[in-house]
Amino acid sequence: MCGRYTVCASAERLEARFDAALGAGFRPRYNAAPGQALPVITNEEPGSVRHLEWGLIPSWADDGSSGRINARAETVTEKPSFAAAYESRRCLVLVDGFYEWTTEGSGKRPYRVTVGEDEPFAVAGIWERWRPTEKQTGLGDFREGGPDRSVEPRETFAILTTEPNDLVADLHHRMAVILPEEHEREWLTAEDPRHLLEPYPADRMRAYPVSTAVNDPANDSPALIEPVG
Repeated sequence: MCGRYTVCASAERLEARFDAALGAGFRPRYNAAPGQALPVITNEEPGSVRHLEWGLIPSWADDGSSGRINARAETVTEKPSFAAAYESRRCLVLVDGFYEWTTEGSGKRPYRVTVGEDEPFAVAGIWERWRPTEKQTGLGDFREGGPDRSVEPRETFAILTTEPNDLVADLHHRMAVILPEEHEREWLTAEDPRHLLEPYPADRMRAYPVSTAVNDPANDSPALIEPVG
């Protein structure tokens, strides 16, 4: 599972790394959490970074009260909640580290996992648009129509997960699908890029313990990514 991550590189660095315009509204996130609007690059606009809500809501869902933050790579093409998005709405989730928790003694110790020396990278994602159902009324008549086009859609995303590599396996039984830089655009454009949904090489990553302050998603400061003993 991937339930918390960081995207705290500068706007200039992210734009250069992903060759996409960041636009207004970006701020560094040291504790990105579900429900927040976070930067992604969609297949629909590969030259721009957009902010979508973390927690995918299928377009056909009856209500938008909750979304799925992760989708298993092994079943993403089969699950009704994810299959349509995998087929036609894939995205790159901009990340420069993610958190996992491991049991140490009587408590949980958070670790931050990075690629290289805090290098920005892309995680495989899928995205959706959801609108509430239109309510139609008449004389003595009430029925539900299709999506309500009078309201702006909620655009949401989920992160794909796979089996962990040797480094992450010590922390959790799943890990986010990290895309090699040379295959990022393939994830957006290929007809069926399932071959990309593999664990990232452990020897290109590192993990280090961080403060338990990261446990609270309300905390969001540079101190969260500092190593602790």
